[in-house]
Amino acid sequence: MIVTGNWSGTYGPTGASATGTTGIQCGSDPAANAPTFAQMPTLIQGHEYILLVSHFTDTQSGYNLSFTGGTAVITDPLEPHLVSAKPDCDGTKITVKLNKKVRCNSFTATGTEFSILPAVANVISAVPDSCAFGFDFDEIVLTLSAPLTNNNYQLLIKNGTDNNTLLDNCGRAIPQNEQVSFFYAIPQPIFADSVGKAGCASDSVIVYFPKKIACNTISSDGSDFLVTGPSPLTVATAYGRCVNGKSDIAIVRFTRPVYNGGTYQLTLRAGNDGSVILDECGQEMPEHTLSFTAADTVNADFTYTSTLGCLENSYLFSHDGAHGVNSWNWNINNSIRSTTPSQGVRFPAISTNTIELIVSNGTCTDTASLELVLNNEVKASFNIPDIICPEDPLIVENTSTGIVDSWLWKYDVTGSSTDKDPPPYFFPARNVEAYYTVKLLARNNSLGCTDSARKIVRVLDFCRIEVPSAFTPNNDGLNDFFHPHNAFKADNYDFRVYNRWGQLVFQSRNWQEKWDGRFRGEPQRTGVFVWMLSYKHRDTGQEVFRKGTVTLIR
Repeated sequence: MIVTGNWSGTYGPTGASATGTTGIQCGSDPAANAPTFAQMPTLIQGHEYILLVSHFTDTQSGYNLSFTGGTAVITDPLEPHLVSAKPDCDGTKITVKLNKKVRCNSFTATGTEFSILPAVANVISAVPDSCAFGFDFDEIVLTLSAPLTNNNYQLLIKNGTDNNTLLDNCGRAIPQNEQVSFFYAIPQPIFADSVGKAGCASDSVIVYFPKKIACNTISSDGSDFLVTGPSPLTVATAYGRCVNGKSDIAIVRFTRPVYNGGTYQLTLRAGNDGSVILDECGQEMPEHTLSFTAADTVNADFTYTSTLGCLENSYLFSHDGAHGVNSWNWNINNSIRSTTPSQGVRFPAISTNTIELIVSNGTCTDTASLELVLNNEVKASFNIPDIICPEDPLIVENTSTGIVDSWLWKYDVTGSSTDKDPPPYFFPARNVEAYYTVKLLARNNSLGCTDSARKIVRVLDFCRIEVPSAFTPNNDGLNDFFHPHNAFKADNYDFRVYNRWGQLVFQSRNWQEKWDGRFRGEPQRTGVFVWMLSYKHRDTGQEVFRKGTVTLIR
């Protein structure tokens, strides 16, 4: 962080120069005629640097700084000037503010640099605010030979007996004959200037005064203040923003926030301590009343109306604009944005939607949101097994969605039901395999919306597991395949076929797979084959193993 440094131990001029020794000089030996200057630093334009200068004498005798060579401008560009002059309460002292720090050794204790016009009094002393513990100051108090009278004045600065005005740390002087205006009036009772506007649901207001007030005269229980208005407000406490026992404001805090908007009246009066607030000059304030405004708190809650449809729903969202709301911001599904009090939207009849509204009356803001889940589209659907045995009932599972008022189940031409979840249904026993169409008609009567779904169920001729004794794989459509018939209820099914040499020519664990009379792609000749069948019966739980022979006929 250090760009250069020089703590030379040799007395006399020291610092940095273009011919100085590289590195940091630290505690050099005077007897050894050690170098007293370090290398000049390279400063980068636009960067900030800190110059630290120190000396170790108890008298704080000061030092002289000079800057020569190089191209950087490192002095403070701000010229020194007078800023303001403020008389005290009795008109015997004037506090002068400067725009920057000036040297403590550049003023005279008798204030010979200053005079006032008109010359009703002379400056007889000057006391800076920080020279007792530092080297510079930007505020100085002048004492006058006589009190001021009511009038407008000019404070004038000129060269004092030390042949200068006031000098900044770069040796630049405040211009001679520079003036600053001020007014003095014998103190009179003051009135508060104003009361700040209450924020949104604020629990306090700020009272502004034209001059500073004595903090110890503000009753801490807030009894110096009374508030009336559109809604009851009780003052809980009051205090100032105090510096050196004085404040230019009073903060009045209530027992609850201000929720109701309108114009309120704040009265300054004598508190429970028996006195009103005093200003810095000891003047009591007369009882007086100021008004302040507060904004209504707002509520973003909104209402909506809807018109449901079969595929789409129409919604109208509305805010009532109460409490002075003049700004609306709708955000619907992060896609529709609007700044009107009402907003119409169409949503799919099956959808989840997020609606957010932010309202404001210029002071208060509130947000409301709603998740709208729609599921009124009628969608008919159900589950049934693909295959059943003729002695088993058909059991349906209704998986329809939406708002449904009525149901109609049709089991082909054999029967029907109007139950939402119909009882098990038995198809007629025909001893032949058959296919039936099962249809569901779901309806919302109030909306006039209807949907249907259909599925086909295969009813086997029988579910007794039998294995034929012969088959003819000649592609004539009759007995072309060999497999156990209707092994629908055979769990852990395993069916195998062997030739007369014991070779496995076919195996399946799916009861619907069939042997086509081929082995390794080659048609087998007419002959006898051995089959083996094992399974667990689904209804009885019985483990079954069977074997036999089948004749392949070409």
